[in-house]
Amino acid sequence: MRFAYFAAVLSMVVACSGNDKPAVDQTAPKTDSASKTQPTTLPDPAPVAKAPDPTPAPPPEPVKPAPPPENALPAGGHDFTAEGKALLSVGACGDGTAPSTIPEKTLTKHCEVIKKAQDDYVNSWVKLARAFFEEKVPKDVPKKVVYPFAGGDLSTALTVYPDADEITTISLEPAGDPRTLAVLTGKELDKALGTVEYELKFLYRVNFSNTLNMIDAMRGGALPTQLIFGLSALKIHGFELVGLRYFSLNDDGSIHYLEDADIAKAPDPAAKAAKAKERNFVFSNVEVQFKKAGGRTQVWRHIRGNLGNEAGKGIGDGLKKDPRIVKHLESKGTISGMTKAASYLLSWDSFSIMRDYLTGHVQWMVSDATGVAPKWGKAAGFEYETYGGFMNPHIPAGTGIAADWRGEFKAQPKRDLGFRFGYYDKSNTNHLIIMRKKSG
Repeated sequence: MRFAYFAAVLSMVVACSGNDKPAVDQTAPKTDSASKTQPTTLPDPAPVAKAPDPTPAPPPEPVKPAPPPENALPAGGHDFTAEGKALLSVGACGDGTAPSTIPEKTLTKHCEVIKKAQDDYVNSWVKLARAFFEEKVPKDVPKKVVYPFAGGDLSTALTVYPDADEITTISLEPAGDPRTLAVLTGKELDKALGTVEYELKFLYRVNFSNTLNMIDAMRGGALPTQLIFGLSALKIHGFELVGLRYFSLNDDGSIHYLEDADIAKAPDPAAKAAKAKERNFVFSNVEVQFKKAGGRTQVWRHIRGNLGNEAGKGIGDGLKKDPRIVKHLESKGTISGMTKAASYLLSWDSFSIMRDYLTGHVQWMVSDATGVAPKWGKAAGFEYETYGGFMNPHIPAGTGIAADWRGEFKAQPKRDLGFRFGYYDKSNTNHLIIMRKKSG
């Protein structure tokens, strides 16, 4: 015990050497070797602060995929953009380089006709109509536009709704096979370009197309005439083509883009025995993506379909048996609308499904007297604003609805209209109607 005690004291002295304070209390009583003394109780060492347990790091945030660009489109389908740009350069005489297979003499001759027609159309119609619609179309109208009975007339839709996110045109005519420009030569090419020249001049001169003309030019055209008309509209309105693909509609109205396997079913455009109508109907529905320099991507979709309630010879099932078009359109929600030169079909009971779709989904619509007449529109909560004049229909198909339109024009103030919009009336008087949903 004593040895252990003195060893402990000695260790303390050594440990404290160099300190100016004595290691042991000098006043402590001395003891002889015989006396038993208890060892001095040493103070407990100061507690050493314990470092707190480290806070566990939070788990890393899952990496979120970047949001898609504004107005992004789903991927898929065979890309026909290169063919579309070639058709824009040749058929519509737009910017870009024409394929080397097109003789320069042929292209020069064709584009002299097309460019003159385009320039005349811009100066005589587009500038006047654009100024009118810039004033009349509300800025907050829906940016999804539906244009039934459109023929090949994307240009009017872009004049009325230049800022639309998407424009859907519907008619009996297919967009057409984009592969044919690469195989047409000589007289066949000259003839095909001549058809485009004639029909485009007619459309731009009178502001509508004749159905009988379009049967030959679009359903049986050697070139995709419907598509070329749309590409000409892009050129006229200052847009560039950025994407082109074809599609069909699924049973629920959703889009299926044509893949290579679908396209393989189309007759070879180089085969002499291949019928143009069979080829063009494979390529009935087209989606074209376009934009202005530095702008966002906008979309034009053309759908070939019979908008009547029942089937028609050579034009397919009607909307009652095949409702895919209506389902597709209904998925868009509230829309802006337009129609013109539509043979007054929306006033026929046999086209009531399409008429009911429009009154159920349109917020703002422009038309001639082939649009939705007041007897149906007012009952659905719409009001009308008339321009120009109307007495009797352009063709006998509108006789049954003429009195309704006459009454509407008579009841409203006379408003001038300085350009033709679709059909004129029987007295060659221009007219236009705005139909809008009443607020509240």
